[in-house]
Amino acid sequence: MNILEVSTSEENLAALFRLLSQPVRLRILLVIGEHEACVCHLEAALGLRQATISQQLMVLRDSFMVTANRDGKNIYYRLANPRLLSLIRQAADMMNIQDLVDKFTRPGPVAGCPCPHCAEAAGLLPGTYRETCS
Repeated sequence: MNILEVSTSEENLAALFRLLSQPVRLRILLVIGEHEACVCHLEAALGLRQATISQQLMVLRDSFMVTANRDGKNIYYRLANPRLLSLIRQAADMMNIQDLVDKFTRPGPVAGCPCPHCAEAAGLLPGTYRETCS
């Protein structure tokens, strides 16, 4: 669903909340909220299969909530509008579940993540991470 195709303001807002209603999408948005990430990073950070993550990323891309940028073999995803993270944080704060946001935001490399960003942050030499991220 492309939220730009909806006709009224109320429908636009409802479409946004429908997109956010899927827990996996919320977790993906939290992980990429402050830092871009590739699919292999999302796999390591969320403990989910690549197919599940890719399916949800497609929905988020089709709704213009995330953008993708290719760097060599890797495709990095980031929020199209950083204010989305603020909205999620405010909702979590209202519900007194700030730990949800803290759990999925990325302060540093994720253990077991082979992506170039985590390998670089962990001080590994180039070429030591798995080359199959995308």
